[in-house]
Amino acid sequence: MARRARLTALPLGAALAFSNASQAPPAVDATEHTVVIAAGNVGDCFSEGDEATASLVEETTGIVATLGDTAYPHGSARNFGDCFDPSWGRFRDRIRPVPGNHDYGTGSADAYFSYFGEAAGSPGDGYYSYEVGSWHVVALNSVCDAVGCVNDSEQLRWLRRDLLAARPDCLLAYWHHPRFSSGSVGSDPRMQAAWRVLLDAGAEVVISGHSHHYERFGPQDERGAARHDGIRQFVVGTGGTDLHPVGSTLINSEAIVAERHGVLRLDLSESGYAWEFLAAGEELPLDEGQASCGERPIQLESTVRTLAPALIAVPVLLILVTLLLLRRSHFRVH
Repeated sequence: MARRARLTALPLGAALAFSNASQAPPAVDATEHTVVIAAGNVGDCFSEGDEATASLVEETTGIVATLGDTAYPHGSARNFGDCFDPSWGRFRDRIRPVPGNHDYGTGSADAYFSYFGEAAGSPGDGYYSYEVGSWHVVALNSVCDAVGCVNDSEQLRWLRRDLLAARPDCLLAYWHHPRFSSGSVGSDPRMQAAWRVLLDAGAEVVISGHSHHYERFGPQDERGAARHDGIRQFVVGTGGTDLHPVGSTLINSEAIVAERHGVLRLDLSESGYAWEFLAAGEELPLDEGQASCGERPIQLESTVRTLAPALIAVPVLLILVTLLLLRRSHFRVH
């Protein structure tokens, strides 16, 4: 469907009013915000979907996490001004974004970083963290060709430092490319290392976009094995652009909503979280539930270093006990 007269709404670059400061995003008022609204694949001048989802966002308060592919088709300044700003631009003061591959469509993500300014993290990096209530929230950049996603990349070194400093009881992360997806784009193994770091830190939830449907997975590890202390992933690529059918359902997939635009609402508390998938035109959520957080031990580098002496002491103690038993046996024989 062709879009309204929005294509002539702004001249090139007119939407880029935010400063390009290399700072962390502004602090979130922990007493005010305990809700996160998330969706990716949003601004598209040839779809009415982003206007429908903007109406859903407008009915809520809290942080808005845009999950990448913010402005189609190329993430240019004109795309942001014409195709994203008229619908979701009204939420810019509470958006905490991550970039997607379409945001790098011009060869760089300069328009993305200029549009969101300090809320997008350091220009060129696009990863940062913040607090929502009692939760620690991490936003990562999964455009790995631009920033690197392997274990020794600067992004993952930063992630380990951030989690060691925060040591959160409840942990949420989001990025663009889903580690797991039953959609046509499939699962992306490049974020496996980040998943492992987050799993060791006791993360509860990961949210991604990219795949053009909604899907919820049960808790699992970085390879897709179900485990009670794993991470639950939501795929929310339903923010506005065209939707795609789902192929073969992955084994740990628990819910799928195809061909419906919508947003994920997370209500965060000290003891857990509740989720709702709110679809445009529906009075009731199409998926909902709740789960607890903070019940798993933190397994970060400092913990490993702390446990190292004890791990060495165990075999030494076993050797001493064995020698003592052999000595007693020797005395009984003679």
